[in-house]
Amino acid sequence: MHIPWVFFCALALVNAGNISFISDPGVYGPQLEIEHAYYGQWPTGIAVSSTGRKFSNFPGGLDPANTYNGSNDVFTVAELTSLTGESAYPSLGMNHPPGAGANYQDYLIGVQSVVIDSLDRLWILDTGRVLTPDGSSLVYASFGGPKLIGVDLNTNRVFKTILFPSTVAYPDSYLNDVRFDLRPDVSESGEGIAYITDSSSEGRNAIIIVDLGSGESWRHLELTKWVRSQNQFLPFIWGQPIYYAQASRPVSYWPLGSDGIALSADGERLYWGPLGSRYLYSVPTVLLRKQDPTSELLTQQGVTSHGEKGASDGFETDSNGFIYVGNNEANSVNLFNPKNGTTTPFVRDPRINWVDTMSIATDGYLYFTVNQINLAPASYPGTDRRVRPFALFKALLPGGGTKVQLE
Repeated sequence: MHIPWVFFCALALVNAGNISFISDPGVYGPQLEIEHAYYGQWPTGIAVSSTGRKFSNFPGGLDPANTYNGSNDVFTVAELTSLTGESAYPSLGMNHPPGAGANYQDYLIGVQSVVIDSLDRLWILDTGRVLTPDGSSLVYASFGGPKLIGVDLNTNRVFKTILFPSTVAYPDSYLNDVRFDLRPDVSESGEGIAYITDSSSEGRNAIIIVDLGSGESWRHLELTKWVRSQNQFLPFIWGQPIYYAQASRPVSYWPLGSDGIALSADGERLYWGPLGSRYLYSVPTVLLRKQDPTSELLTQQGVTSHGEKGASDGFETDSNGFIYVGNNEANSVNLFNPKNGTTTPFVRDPRINWVDTMSIATDGYLYFTVNQINLAPASYPGTDRRVRPFALFKALLPGGGTKVQLE
């Protein structure tokens, strides 16, 4: 069909006029406050004590620059000492193993998560895995490497080390995040339970359960669809598709499984989501704690899907019972309300670029790291496009929310 030239002229004149269109405001929710700027190593985790001490970790399994190379400037756990200052914790020596990715029980190798429990103790989750210095391969774990370490913040000394056997933390496992329930009636030892996600991109995803008193550990939901990535999952961050390109492996869709994890405020349900998925799942914790011939069947039958909640990494829970989840495709943190089953925005800001890990403190704030993982070499096209500093933000919780105390 022939369209007269005068029609195009009219469109040009209309579009050139002073016309306003609806626009994405880019921000929502409480004020976003800057707590720390990371100019050195690349962070994931954050933990905040009741006295305001802050701790982060720098996993060598995701960035070869975080792998100890003989330099005192490289460590896998640090206390944040100022707006930009970081100091190796609990000591520089413990952060410097004699070798990379080996079975050093008394050293930190490749820490993926730091969490402070209801008794104000710091727990360090060590994958036992790091990338080689050139980033070409991820070293397999061996017994003594994968472990959970408890540190007394009053003395800054290790009070417990729990080693995971090779039947729980496989050589290709990747221990990702952990949550604690210290109520005495949830474990035979009376010292509480820890729940851990295995997010491995190359292994058998699962939920790992640990008796903090006896050190016994076991796996549930291994290789089930609820802990695995969705087929051909492809997130879009800042409008760009994010393919997976880690350790010289072929470019793929995101293959990472169970990652973010959170306990309900009463400790009766565990929530989690695979990194390669937009779905939120939960299961009664009483099923996870069982170890009898039918416990795995019952655990699988007890899983609930809560639908899509956004493309998320870390999770957290506040005293209101809200489950906080990242929505990295929308530069935001969402919250899931178990009382009505809805997921809604909590805070949104253009400065948010990949919410990695969250920590709710007794001061009533949600703290979370923003680390640009979508711009790291592990994302296609495999080049480092990150721009320092990486960020630690905080935002005031709604309705007087605060840290959950399960003890």
